[in-house]
Amino acid sequence: TLSGVHTPSEGQMYVDGKPVTFTSPRQALDAGIATVFQDLSMIPLMSITRNFFLGREPVKGWGPARRIDMKTADAIVYDQLGKIGINVRDPQQAVGTLSGGERQCVAIARAVYHGARVLILDEPTSALGVHQASIVLRYVAQARQRGLAVIFITHNIHHAYPIGDVFTMLNRGRSLGTFRKGDISEKEVLDMMAGGREIRELQQELERFTKPGSGAEAVTS
Repeated sequence: TLSGVHTPSEGQMYVDGKPVTFTSPRQALDAGIATVFQDLSMIPLMSITRNFFLGREPVKGWGPARRIDMKTADAIVYDQLGKIGINVRDPQQAVGTLSGGERQCVAIARAVYHGARVLILDEPTSALGVHQASIVLRYVAQARQRGLAVIFITHNIHHAYPIGDVFTMLNRGRSLGTFRKGDISEKEVLDMMAGGREIRELQQELERFTKPGSGAEAVTS
C-alpha cells in the first residue's frame, strides 16, 4: 500500500501531515516514495543510461527537432554512479553487463536521483554474494546519511541489523512487534523471525549427531 501497488483496505497514511491514498506506484513516486523491487524493473539489453532514466531523459531542441540529450544523460549517470563507487567505463554499455550488486545500486541511485525521500527496498541482497551484498549495504548506509528514510525488507538479519534503527518482524503477514535497535539484540530478532526457532532446534539436533562417539564425522573443504 505504501508503494502504491495495493489499495489499503483500512487505516490511514499521511505524507507531510496530509492523509493520502495511493492507487499506483506513480502516485507514490510523485510523493517521494520509491520502491526498488526484486526484479529491479530494468531492461538488460538497454544501456545503463536508458535504464537510469526510463522515459525521463533530459532533452534538447524544440518541436520536431526535440530529442534526448544523451551527452547530458551520460554525464549525470557517470557522476551519480561515481558517487557510490561504481566506475563504469561507458554509460552506454548494456546494464546486463553489470554485476548483480551493481545493477541493484543503479536501481537505488535512479530512485534517489529522481526525488525519492522514502526508499523501499524489497530483498535487495537476496540473490547476491558476500562482496556484491556489501556494495549494496554500503550504498544503503550512504543513502541514510543523506537523509533518506529506508525501509529494508529482508530475511537476512546479518544484513538488516548493522544498518537498521527500528525493526518490525512479520510472520505470514502478522506483525510480531516493532523494536528500536537498543531494545533488542540480533539474536532476539533472529528468534522472532520466521524460522528462527526451527534453525536453533536444527542446530541443537545436528550438534547431538556430531558429538564425539556419535559415529558422525564432519568433512570440510
